[in-house]
Amino acid sequence: MSARLSKKTYEAELARLQARLVDMQAWVQHTGARIVVIFEGRDAAGKGSTIKRVAEYLNPRVTRVVALPTPSERDRTRWYFQRYVPHLPAAGEIVLMDRSWYNRAGVEHVMGYCTQAEYHRFLHQAPIFERMLVEDGIVLLKYWFSVSDVEQEARFRSRSEDPMRRWKLSPNDVLSITKWEDYSRAKDTMFIHTDIPEAPWFEVDNEDKRRGRINMIHHLLSRIPYREVERPAIEIPSRPASGGYERPPRDDAGQVPDYAAALG
Repeated sequence: MSARLSKKTYEAELARLQARLVDMQAWVQHTGARIVVIFEGRDAAGKGSTIKRVAEYLNPRVTRVVALPTPSERDRTRWYFQRYVPHLPAAGEIVLMDRSWYNRAGVEHVMGYCTQAEYHRFLHQAPIFERMLVEDGIVLLKYWFSVSDVEQEARFRSRSEDPMRRWKLSPNDVLSITKWEDYSRAKDTMFIHTDIPEAPWFEVDNEDKRRGRINMIHHLLSRIPYREVERPAIEIPSRPASGGYERPPRDDAGQVPDYAAALG
């Protein structure tokens, strides 16, 4: 990857691309398009922070972030893809998946949370499932965020030393350092089976998070055939004259104290 992107350049381009994302969302609402964007990659690869920038100015009623918890005992007895189906978009919606059904090809396989039979069944069924989604009209985009072992470890150490971000580290995250090659093999196998013409994988070099975010958002916009949709102007009406309403007195005990006044 090239030299790290400067903060000034990054912020200016990010703002421009985020404005285009708003235009794209308006087109999705106008046309009834359905879009699913999958964010996958190693722990600490920068998936979550990229999703945050993608969704920052979008309407949460239109663009939803889906990050499912560990499957329940009931989930484990259902068809594997069943728990994801309810989260697929209806007309005029965008779904950003912070990890997805590909958990089975990655962490579940590497950490032994699924059987070999379940793993091989997934590799067989995932392309079939995704072809069904695309055939039904869903735009499916799959991004894999890549980061080096050195950078991953540096990010882990940074999180462990930051009380505001320490919650991002789980026991599985830490163990992934010791299973780097296992995860590499799992990713390679996953690509062999699921990098299909209808829903190909796109790899994001995210060694530099700023550059990776810009590249990913720009690519996302290039893959969706949106156009600018004319949106009606919103006029703010004049406030009518008072009809004699008087606000009733309020007890000071019901007010939030002005803590900020003490800050100077």
